[in-house]
Amino acid sequence: MAVSVPGAGAAGSPAGHAVPSVLEVLRRLDSGPRGLTEAQAEERLERLGANTVPDRRAASWPRLFVRSLRDPFTAVLLCLGLVSAAVFAWGTAAVILLLVVVSCVLRASGEHRADRSAAGLRELVATTATVLRRADDEDTTAAPTAREIPVDELVPGDVVRLGPGDLVPADVRLLRASGLTVHQAVLTGESIPVARYADDIPREAGSGLFEQPQFCFQGSSVASGSATAVVTATGAHTRFAAAHGRFSGRAGASAFDRSVHGVSWILIRFMLLTPPLVLMANAALRGRGLETLPFAVAVAVGLTPEMLPVLVTTCLARGASLLARTHGVIVKRLPALHDVGAVDVLCLDKTGTLTQDRPVVDRSLAPDGQDDPEVLHWAAVNAWWTLQLADLPTPDALDEAILDAVGEDTLLAYDGTAAVPFDPVRRLATAVVRTPGRLGMHTLVVKGDVEAVLERCALGTDERERLRGLAAGQAADGLRVLALATADRPARTRPYTPADERGLAFRGLVTLRDALAPTAAGALNVLTERDVTVKILTGDHPGTAARACRDLGIPVAEDDVLTTDRIDALSDTELAELASRTTVFARCTPDHKARITRVLRTAGHTVGFLGDGVNDVPALRAADVGIAPRDAADVTRESADVVLAEKDLTAIAHAIAAGRQASGNIATYLRITLSSNLGNVIAMLAAGLLLPFLPMLPAQVLIQNLCFDAAQLAFAHDRPHPSVLGRPTVLHPRDLLRFIAGFGLLNAVADLATFGVLALAVHGPGNSDDEAVFHSGWFTENLLTQALVMVLLSVGRRTAERRRPGPVARAAVALAVVGLLLPPSPLGPWFGLTALPAVYYLLLTAVLVLYAAGLLAARRRYERRLSAASHRS
Repeated sequence: MAVSVPGAGAAGSPAGHAVPSVLEVLRRLDSGPRGLTEAQAEERLERLGANTVPDRRAASWPRLFVRSLRDPFTAVLLCLGLVSAAVFAWGTAAVILLLVVVSCVLRASGEHRADRSAAGLRELVATTATVLRRADDEDTTAAPTAREIPVDELVPGDVVRLGPGDLVPADVRLLRASGLTVHQAVLTGESIPVARYADDIPREAGSGLFEQPQFCFQGSSVASGSATAVVTATGAHTRFAAAHGRFSGRAGASAFDRSVHGVSWILIRFMLLTPPLVLMANAALRGRGLETLPFAVAVAVGLTPEMLPVLVTTCLARGASLLARTHGVIVKRLPALHDVGAVDVLCLDKTGTLTQDRPVVDRSLAPDGQDDPEVLHWAAVNAWWTLQLADLPTPDALDEAILDAVGEDTLLAYDGTAAVPFDPVRRLATAVVRTPGRLGMHTLVVKGDVEAVLERCALGTDERERLRGLAAGQAADGLRVLALATADRPARTRPYTPADERGLAFRGLVTLRDALAPTAAGALNVLTERDVTVKILTGDHPGTAARACRDLGIPVAEDDVLTTDRIDALSDTELAELASRTTVFARCTPDHKARITRVLRTAGHTVGFLGDGVNDVPALRAADVGIAPRDAADVTRESADVVLAEKDLTAIAHAIAAGRQASGNIATYLRITLSSNLGNVIAMLAAGLLLPFLPMLPAQVLIQNLCFDAAQLAFAHDRPHPSVLGRPTVLHPRDLLRFIAGFGLLNAVADLATFGVLALAVHGPGNSDDEAVFHSGWFTENLLTQALVMVLLSVGRRTAERRRPGPVARAAVALAVVGLLLPPSPLGPWFGLTALPAVYYLLLTAVLVLYAAGLLAARRRYERRLSAASHRS
């Protein structure tokens, strides 16, 4: 027995196919208007499974730990640790492996906490449903009983009742409906309720399944009216659950992944090249063999930024923790915080982000197009008495906006007598009131669709066309338009019907617009200042979306709006070129949103996507970073990388700032550490060829690296220059390579100058401890130059702005103190270090002053080149 209905389940049917009639649907489901029996329902539940969306289980902590080992930086360190152990450099191996474990623990713990926080936000699509079932399996004439059951017990063929405020518990086909409208923004992005009715009216060719008025889908909710419907699909077969199976993976590597892999390959090439060079050079020029292997491994370790995995994880974890505490933003995947900082294009729907999910009155116009408050007055009378006399639980969004715009005292002046509620077929609502001072007369107040009202007014053809043009002009400006008409009738006691809506006098138009989100304008200004371009991808009418943008100060020219019919005619290359200069994409389907997101990424942008509906899931997974609010659909929230407490652009601006701060600190650490390490490696290679002994013992390399690493942890707590927040932070491997090559050579020059100082000051016939003196002198110089680099290249212009030294400056001072005090201290001999003569410190001071001047000159040149490049881009 088949229990799915083509066109009603998750799979859908080709556009243009005829919609099955109610009898056909019931026959395929082996059901009837009175629903299933309890026995039938139990059998189907056992066979088809519960009506639940497939759950995505969060990864366990051990699995997250193992996954962290796949990080390229961590993998490089792990390999170096194993190589160090293989050559019996146990101290180096122990330190490296400890750093690997610490990094993985930090990352796994942070992501595990984020998973638990996100799981705490889960909300059920619905909890219970009203179902009609028969208890007696044999008595085919038994009347069904209505009762509440958990939604997970619903099966195809069940007949359910829907009322205002109900969440649609499964995909259903309407059997009967009265004034039914549903919110389906979570599925289609439409911000206003859409009418639904049970008539067997065939769909128009090419229209989508969501446009068919006979069907309602899980994830939507009833705005007004009531209905009885038969369940056509449950569980994994609903349109809501279908999103779980689409775009199961992210479309290509994220911005963080691309940056990490690019930098990793630079490091891997250097590290693979360094040990063979050291071994071959020492073997060829000094006749040393495998005894230099530990030194060669130490040189490779010295080139590696050992603290990078720890520092990256610490920076991202601190930023994510601060966002969660202060702004309610949950970063589910730590690298996503870097991706947020790298975002230069943010795609979003307008509803709930730029605008609130409600309309407000814009104007009320007389037939001549001039403002007329009387038109709004009559519209409010209609809304109030329709609500009171038609026994509606709450007004719809348009009526609520009208009532909010007028005073209640004007409404109480009238006495309502009857109402003909809104019907999606006739598209009108009528209220009948007694007007004060007019005994024996009733006034019909009719409000609704412009065309429907004009058809019922006593107007000439030319006047009717003029009024249509007036309404069309308002709609073209992105406004929703309602028409008002009245008619006087002799008072009567018999009921009023739609047949009385004839010969009306046209009163005017009421226009409504979307209420702007109170924080949207300010947040957009912040995003603009931070070089983030906002693009609107919406299922709404293009005029409505463009109007919201203009109201918020976003310039939208006529050619800045792209509709899906034009998108379908473009190749990916053409779309990428057009999308880069387009602001609004209207009438977007899920596939359109995902395609636009992908082509923007292909064009070189780092794309963030904010969405809350099932229709947004493909685009969330296609973006570099997917963002969803807390009240988004379950599947949407699970697909997102970042979850917001509220659907608010201000929270995204805070997340971008946190991401750029963390990424800025990581980038600064990489530049400083790699340039210093490269200079040290060049100097080590030169010294190894010039000296009859190793330029530094493996133990000294290890203690020097430990001092560097401890000081460099300060970068995780630094506050970078405000200019870092003004542009996306992306690690470009080529730019990084140019930086570390330039500043690394400058560092190597300082080291070689130190060799000259050592030769001049301490090397001579009377010095029998040349090796220990050389090691001590270079050890001190290395730590002092590293301290200088940390201060001059990290804070730069901010030095004069600070009243107190920051964490990086304090760490640099501590590093310098260790470099000066460790060699002459009692601990010095343990590491092969010794005290240095006073003349060395005088000559070293001159070298450091020249080195600082060279650093400042090189930094200014680098900043000018960077500024020129940003202006060109």
